[in-house]
Amino acid sequence: MKERHIRVARTARYYTLGVAGSDVREIWLVCHGIRQLARRFLPRFAGLDDGKRLIVAPEGLSRFYLHGPETRRSKKIPIGATWMTREDRENEITDYVEYLDAVLDEVAGGSAEGVPLTVLGFSQGAHTACRWVAAGDTDVTRIILWGAYLPEDFDLDRGPKRLGSAELILVRGLLDHFINEEAHVAQEARLRELGIPFKTITHAGGHEIDSALLGEIAGRGG
Repeated sequence: MKERHIRVARTARYYTLGVAGSDVREIWLVCHGIRQLARRFLPRFAGLDDGKRLIVAPEGLSRFYLHGPETRRSKKIPIGATWMTREDRENEITDYVEYLDAVLDEVAGGSAEGVPLTVLGFSQGAHTACRWVAAGDTDVTRIILWGAYLPEDFDLDRGPKRLGSAELILVRGLLDHFINEEAHVAQEARLRELGIPFKTITHAGGHEIDSALLGEIAGRGG
């Protein structure tokens, strides 16, 4: 048996808040976590839609039923998306990096040159955001890793320079059951070892986007 690959054109979807064009003063690209859909993730950023920001939520290229196998009665079973799995992961990563490039090219086309870009990744989306920033040449003003950190296979050749050229913010919920204090300390040590400047911000909640804190962060820059 021989494994083969073929490149195909496919249709991907994304959602936006705000109106693209010359009036945009800041663009946010926000990557959802595993099991989420972009249309359910983007409303968390509604408070940032002030008429000057364009918030863009791409959706992972693979979707799946969240509970059990598909049946004739499965129309009410919720559906989620994922950016990648461990199966054929390198090709999945390549595909979503190219996909995010295409999304940004499309939405930023009518904006003024030099508009600040904030990239936020939540949970699995944080790994997606890191890989995309490291792999590309897009100028990123700020990177927010919310509820997750650098992927284990982070590109050590390009990654530190690319992330180090932007403001890097780590956001952690004190009740987040996915990230304990030990893991957080280890991640901070890793960033220092790589020479990547960062700041850490915490909130009192769990593995979730805290809208009040999000608004505070958005107001600090961009």
